[in-house]
Amino acid sequence: MINLEVRGAPNYYVCEKGILKRLPSLLASHGLKKPLLLTGRKSWDSAKAYFPTEVDFRQEIYRGECSPEEIERIGGLVQKGNHDAIIAIGGGKVLDLTKASGDIASVPFLLIPTLAATCAAWTPLSVIYDNSGRFLHYTIFKGSALAVLVEPAIIAASPPAYLRAGIGDTLAKWYEADALLKPVKNWSMPMQIAREAAFVCKTNLLSFGKQALEANEAGKVTPELVQVCETNIMAGGMVGGFGDRFGRIAGAHSIHNALTHLSETHNVLHGDKVAYGILVQLLLEERIEEVLELLPFYKEIALPYSLKTLGVLDFEKAAKVIATNALAPGESIHFMGIPLTEEKLAGSILYLERLIKE
Repeated sequence: MINLEVRGAPNYYVCEKGILKRLPSLLASHGLKKPLLLTGRKSWDSAKAYFPTEVDFRQEIYRGECSPEEIERIGGLVQKGNHDAIIAIGGGKVLDLTKASGDIASVPFLLIPTLAATCAAWTPLSVIYDNSGRFLHYTIFKGSALAVLVEPAIIAASPPAYLRAGIGDTLAKWYEADALLKPVKNWSMPMQIAREAAFVCKTNLLSFGKQALEANEAGKVTPELVQVCETNIMAGGMVGGFGDRFGRIAGAHSIHNALTHLSETHNVLHGDKVAYGILVQLLLEERIEEVLELLPFYKEIALPYSLKTLGVLDFEKAAKVIATNALAPGESIHFMGIPLTEEKLAGSILYLERLIKE
């Protein structure tokens, strides 16, 4: 029997209008009096109208990356300032930075996402980049967030591009978990829960993704928007939380990581790159029909489905760079358990370019 480490959920989670009004009592119930508020300028602008004035805090603006240097800087500020908690307000990098900094400073953290672009608010994991935005590694933590508070009105007012990217990132939960679980003969209960959560990700996003984006574009909180928001944050986080190494990442995320080595993609959102990676992974698995089934949805909501739609024009060169970096030792693509070579991966990338023209 395969043993897994389950980190299923944060200590406390609520998604509802006006939830931030409960923050003062939540802090008081845990005896927290001196939090550091970590955020970005745009993130704070989007959330400050909802943030309760009763909370006494010191604010710190992060410097753009969840890098080893920034983690050390924020962790040091927490320790030197004798802060007893970190409150994060922002997107995935701010939340990941908070988790990593809270870990080294040994303080609890509360996460308030301003975007529904990833499951970063849910998972006890940080994606670490260098200061230029190139992927370095993942770090998994023993503890989860003390609280995750989602204000739907903040998500509704966020740029729709981030929700779309979240749809791409969360859609990968199904395809990557499916690839990781296929070779396993007897699924444990955590594996079954992870697979069901991954399937919910796929069905909800394909069913409600377009309507949620339309609501986001109109700045309205609708049932479809909340459904997709919670799918991206909660259901997406449950896949890895329960599935552990069988529910985290596989081929699509290795393609994302490799794309960070192409300067043309540095301004492309994480989830958009992962969405492209899904298609490449499916071709590696020889599941061409599923690629063809996904393409209309990708085009309908403007997810990238080719190197060209990612802004990359030198296909041959890019295919080689992606293949080399995606197959680097330690990359999650190797967890898929299928024989892979740089030639095969580069060939699949170039085949996708031809396929979309047919």
